[in-house]
Amino acid sequence: MLRTKTTLIVGAGASAELQFPTNSELLARIIQGYDFKRTASDTSTRDGQLLLRNIYKLAERMNKPVEDVAAAAERLRNACRLGRSIDTVLEQYDHDPLVLACGKLAVTFFIGQAESRSSLRDAPRVPGELPLQGKIAECWIYQLGQLITSGVPRSRIAQTLEQVTIINFNYDRCVEHFLPYALVMAYGIDLKEAQQVIAEKLQIIHPHGMIGQLPWQQGDAPQTEWGVEQPWNIHAISGQLKSLNERSQDRNALREVRMAVAGAKRLAFLGFGFQPQNVDLLFENSLSHHPEVLVSTYGMSPGNTATVAQMIKRLAGLESDGLLMMSTGKAWEMLRDFSLLLES
Repeated sequence: MLRTKTTLIVGAGASAELQFPTNSELLARIIQGYDFKRTASDTSTRDGQLLLRNIYKLAERMNKPVEDVAAAAERLRNACRLGRSIDTVLEQYDHDPLVLACGKLAVTFFIGQAESRSSLRDAPRVPGELPLQGKIAECWIYQLGQLITSGVPRSRIAQTLEQVTIINFNYDRCVEHFLPYALVMAYGIDLKEAQQVIAEKLQIIHPHGMIGQLPWQQGDAPQTEWGVEQPWNIHAISGQLKSLNERSQDRNALREVRMAVAGAKRLAFLGFGFQPQNVDLLFENSLSHHPEVLVSTYGMSPGNTATVAQMIKRLAGLESDGLLMMSTGKAWEMLRDFSLLLES
């Protein structure tokens, strides 16, 4: 049971536990997918052919010559060779609407593809079970499901969910798709009822947007089912993704993110890369209420780990070293190893 106001900040390292691409892997797929010189050769790929079709549609929607849009895709491809993440690449090209459109299209395409191939399936094999495959305990969303439901009566699940806010810098819908099934398993309730509880009581913020709302979610954003590799409305979905600069200019969205951080008594960073641009979205000023902070640093170099520790101490206003807990494990391991603290 989560008793303390907690905000989880989720990055690509967490989704990687479900076989989603890391930042570098996503960049590599975009570089290969937008290699249109291969489309007329024997080395042409299925991804390249599908992306080329969508480039033609994108040119039509934007009323631009297809050659101009293809050239923008090539500029994006070149920038991805030097980039650390697609988010930073898109920020570099905030002056070029065509490159931004090509980048958002690629994100929608490849994250949708990753959903369809991930270990989180569209539905459980057996009703009442979870839609996870493989070692399900080694997934952060499974550990989160335990934290939310463990020892919580059905009558109090709404209050528990209201203690949690999730700031998800990923574009996928893993949390939204999985948690209703966790409630079904924990309480034996109907899936539609579980989806309604999640929709009404759990605050999930996607600073960069997500690849469409699930059909049961509230709002008027473009919708698509889980795991659809080629949604019919892919261009409408990609159009509502936000670059770092676009999100920074949205004052209401920026305020929502920063309030979720400033209002938490406990912060947990899961697979988060601490790219300066994303960190700037989270903190306006140093916090003054001294929250407890947990950070998973799996795969991070010792130098960057030390830098993150200093950064968090300064931004979170931590006067005591005991308020900062660093874990070298993956996101799921941190949630497991600090479960007693998170439930306190």
